[in-house]
Amino acid sequence: MARISIDREHGLLAAEFQGLDKLWTFKSRLEVPLAHVRGATHDPGIDREPKGIRVGGTHFPGVITAGRFRHDGERIFWQVKNPDKAIVIQLADAETYDRLVIEVDDPRATVALIEHSIAQS
Repeated sequence: MARISIDREHGLLAAEFQGLDKLWTFKSRLEVPLAHVRGATHDPGIDREPKGIRVGGTHFPGVITAGRFRHDGERIFWQVKNPDKAIVIQLADAETYDRLVIEVDDPRATVALIEHSIAQS
């Protein structure tokens, strides 16, 4: 699971990975300029989407998808064990990823936080 935070002073969206998720994703923190965030949605069905080619990370179908994947030319970062808590963050002008698919504790509140933050920037 990840904790999403917004740093308005530096204009960043940060995802901090907890516990073993650091191991599965090969990352402890991921930062994206808030100006590159187009939007976020709660999408429990995203787990049924093809993952593509694993570039670095872990994938055990039905258990965990974590790390970097490429699908149809798109670069996607996954960190999902429980798809019911998955959010999708769409990025524009992204240097590293086109989408982030991340499991959070409260999907509705996290999506609201992201949407509110990009509306104000």
